[in-house]
Amino acid sequence: MNGNSLLLDTNIILYLLSGDQTIADFLNNKSIFISFVTELELLGYNDLTTKGRQIVENLLEDSAIIDINSEIKKLVIELRNSNKIKLPDAIIAATAFYLNIPLMTADKRLSKVKELNILLFEK
Repeated sequence: MNGNSLLLDTNIILYLLSGDQTIADFLNNKSIFISFVTELELLGYNDLTTKGRQIVENLLEDSAIIDINSEIKKLVIELRNSNKIKLPDAIIAATAFYLNIPLMTADKRLSKVKELNILLFEK
């Protein structure tokens, strides 16, 4: 992967939906990867407006959606055994680790996972 590649956590995309220009500017010209977990969380988000759904669908269309595979499963198990993180977070984190790219998140708990390259967004 090149240095412009990022895996986005769900919370980053929710900030984008709320109009966060800082994130939008930062992501400009980046190669965006999204875990299938984030895809499901976004498309199943109850408070998503019609406009928000269109934005999400456009973002998903322009991003690489990463499904789970046997290597990611192994990494999820390792991360869950060594860190106290929820399963969806472990899947997203393992996906970033598998791809060897930074995970952009606003979740401070994930920044404690030593195995990860985290770009922590703080509002």
